[in-house]
Amino acid sequence: MTDFYDALETRDPAQREADMLRLLPLQVAHAKLASSAFAEILKDVNPVDITSRAALATLPVTRKHELLALQLASRKHGGSVFGGFSAAAFGSHMPRVFASPGPIYEPEGTARDYWRMARAIFAAGFRPGELIHNSFSYHFVPAGSMMETGAHALGCTVFPGGTGQTEQQVQAMAELQPAGYIGTPSFLKIILEKAAEMGVALPSVTKAMFGGEAYPPSLRDWFTAQGVAGYQCYATADLGSIAYETASREGLVVDEGVFLEIVRPGTGDPVAPGEVGEVVVTTLNTTYPLIRFGTGDLSAVLPGACPTGRSNTRIKGWMGRADQTTKIRGMFVHPGQVDQIAKRFPEVTRARLVVSGEMANDVMTLKVETACSGPDNLSHKLMEAIRDVTKLRGQVEVLAPGTLPNDGKVIEDARSYK
Repeated sequence: MTDFYDALETRDPAQREADMLRLLPLQVAHAKLASSAFAEILKDVNPVDITSRAALATLPVTRKHELLALQLASRKHGGSVFGGFSAAAFGSHMPRVFASPGPIYEPEGTARDYWRMARAIFAAGFRPGELIHNSFSYHFVPAGSMMETGAHALGCTVFPGGTGQTEQQVQAMAELQPAGYIGTPSFLKIILEKAAEMGVALPSVTKAMFGGEAYPPSLRDWFTAQGVAGYQCYATADLGSIAYETASREGLVVDEGVFLEIVRPGTGDPVAPGEVGEVVVTTLNTTYPLIRFGTGDLSAVLPGACPTGRSNTRIKGWMGRADQTTKIRGMFVHPGQVDQIAKRFPEVTRARLVVSGEMANDVMTLKVETACSGPDNLSHKLMEAIRDVTKLRGQVEVLAPGTLPNDGKVIEDARSYK
C-alpha cells in the first residue's frame, strides 16, 4: 500500500463509526477508573450508556483553562502535577514529561507513535528510509518528540535540528541531504533565505510538514516557488495529532485515533454541519485519556470525503480562537452567557453579542436570528434576559435566519481602541 499509511484511512465511514463507538464506552470507563480528575468530572456518568455521538455530547467539556486550574490546585496541595488527568505515574510507563505555558504538564507514554504523528508525516510525502530534518523544539514543549516518535514509527531517521542556529541548520541540510523538513513554516523560510544568502544549495529539501503556526496560501506559494511542497498538520500538546493535510489540499482529514466534535463556543452543544465552532476532541489515548477536551480553536466540518480516497471527516483547519470572553463596562461577559440567554427562547436559532462604541462608552447589542413573528415582544424579553444574565443593559436586533456570518463568533468586539 503506497498511497495510504494503513487500511484505517480508507474504511467505509459507517464501519469506522461503528468501530469508534465500540471503543468509546471503554475509554470513558477507563478515564473514570484510572484518572481521578475524570472520576470526579464523570461521577454521574455510566460509561455503558455512552455508545453514540449524541450520548457523548451530553458529557461535560473540559477546557484548557479548567485543566490548568486543576493542575495548579493539585500542585498547591502536594498532589499530582497533572491534576489527576494522567492515568500513568512517573517511571517506566512515562519516559518523558513536557510543559506548555501555564505551566501545564503533559505526560508522554510508551505506546509506539504515542502522539499519532506518523499518519500526518506520511500524508506530507515522507516515506520509510528517509532522513527528516526536525526543527521543532526538543525542550520543555513536546513538539520535537511528537514529530520524532512519529517519524521513527514511519521508519525514518531524524536529525534533531531544534530551533535557532540558522547557519548550522543550513550546513546540516547541505551535508546530510535530508528528504525534507518538519517544523514551523516561518523557520524554514528563514533557513532557505539564509542558505541563499550564503550561496548554499539545498536541493534535497523538496517536502515539508508544518505545524505550530498559520500556513496561508501566500506562504504555500512561496515555498512552491522554492521547490518545496509543504503540508500542514493540526496537533496540540494535550492531544497529539488531530487532523492533517493531504495532497488534495482540501481541508484537513481527522486523525483515526480521535472523536472530533464542533460545538458552539462556550457550550458543549454540537453545531450544525458546516457551522463554525470550537473543536472538541475525545482521544483514545489510555495514558492521558482526555474526554471532550475543548481545544479553544475554531473550525468547521467540510462536506464530502477527501479526493485522495481517505474517508474520514474533514475540517477546514484553524479558523481562530473560540474563547471570546470580553470585558464590558467593568464586567466580564462569556460566550456561555450568550448561549444561556438564547436558550431561554426556543424561537431563537442563533445569537451574537456585538460590542461597539469606544472603551468606557460601550454599546452592547444582541443580534438574534429567528423566524418568529412579533419581534417587538421578543426584543423586550431578550433585553430583560440580557440584564438578568450579564447584569448589564443591552439592545436587541432581530434578524432573519441565515443573516449572521458563519465565523464561529458568539461575542464580537467591534469597539474602537483609539
